[in-house]
Amino acid sequence: MNRKIKARDFQKYLAQQLKNPQFKKHYDEYSKQLEIAYQILELRKQKNISQAQLAKRLKTKQGNIARIEAGKQNLSIQTLNSIARALNSDLTVNFS
Repeated sequence: MNRKIKARDFQKYLAQQLKNPQFKKHYDEYSKQLEIAYQILELRKQKNISQAQLAKRLKTKQGNIARIEAGKQNLSIQTLNSIARALNSDLTVNFS
């Protein structure tokens, strides 16, 4: 099946699900966590650093980095700042 069709079908499905207040509440709560996780993953890849290398820089285990990148960790500002430094980047927080 064509990927564009799948993406469009998912967007249609998501739009329908977001009409449910309980689903929307959970989506709104966790979507930012997943967005941050994805940004960490992409930045790590851009820097050509493995999960194991990042873990070593943070003095943690590779499995913890995998959980962070999967969005399964609720990260503190301190942890995000440590990750940014380990990736030679700056942490910026914006409210809109």
